[in-house]
Amino acid sequence: MIFYDAIIAPFADYGFMRRALVACLALALGSGPIGTFLVLRRMSLMGDAMSHAILPGAAIGFLIAGLSLWAMSAGGLVVGLAVALIAGIVSRATSLREDASLAGFYLISLALGVLIVSTRGSNVDLLHVLFGSILSVDNEALLLVAAISTVSLTTLAVIYRPLVVECFDPGFLRAIAGRGSLYHVIFLILVVLNLVAGFQALGTLMAVGLMMLPAAAARFWATTVWSLAAVSIGIAFVSGWLGLLISYNFDLPSGPAIILTAGVFYAISIFVGRHGSLRNRYFPGAHFHT
Repeated sequence: MIFYDAIIAPFADYGFMRRALVACLALALGSGPIGTFLVLRRMSLMGDAMSHAILPGAAIGFLIAGLSLWAMSAGGLVVGLAVALIAGIVSRATSLREDASLAGFYLISLALGVLIVSTRGSNVDLLHVLFGSILSVDNEALLLVAAISTVSLTTLAVIYRPLVVECFDPGFLRAIAGRGSLYHVIFLILVVLNLVAGFQALGTLMAVGLMMLPAAAARFWATTVWSLAAVSIGIAFVSGWLGLLISYNFDLPSGPAIILTAGVFYAISIFVGRHGSLRNRYFPGAHFHT
């Protein structure tokens, strides 16, 4: 009875908990593979920067239509893509590296977004944009998140091979096909799309958490690209499920509970993961020679 009340009853009795769980599954399916490629391409901090860059677009959408799902999503998508493209142009036209350029633009975007919401909205509105609320996800938002995950998985399936090649040898792809930049742009669009999906549930400040923490943890459990993506999806979904249960049973904010649960999986992976963990480094298994 205690097991049912703590584990099953929250999802069996409340529709908002079921919608939140399905949203976690959709976010995991889209964000897991995207986060894996960000880690492989050494672009982890870029994902964090871009998650903040969508804030002014979401804030402009909020000014125009209030807490409208489509207005805030469209604004976040447009501004997020614009910041990524402008940062890339600046890094190519000047001596500034792309990560430094993106960091500068994301700080400006973050400050501008907070300023816009603060001057025209309430503190509650600001908290909603910054931190989201996965428990308030309705059917419309759920369809948007599911659609973005579907588009992401379909697109990744189409460009999987060149994207993997670009991760490990971008020069080879440019020399053979000459389309490395095209795949890079498509990938950036997918990153922004999944961040837009994530901010509906987790807010702009933590949208990247369910994308990067499971992907980083997966590096300690798998070695091939497809298995990294699969493990990342699994960790992301289990983090969402456990985070929702912790939030429900202990009356805690759902978004931080989910991200902190993913953080616990990441910490455990660092210590006891199968590949490259502290356990492997300092407590290697016995080696037998015949």
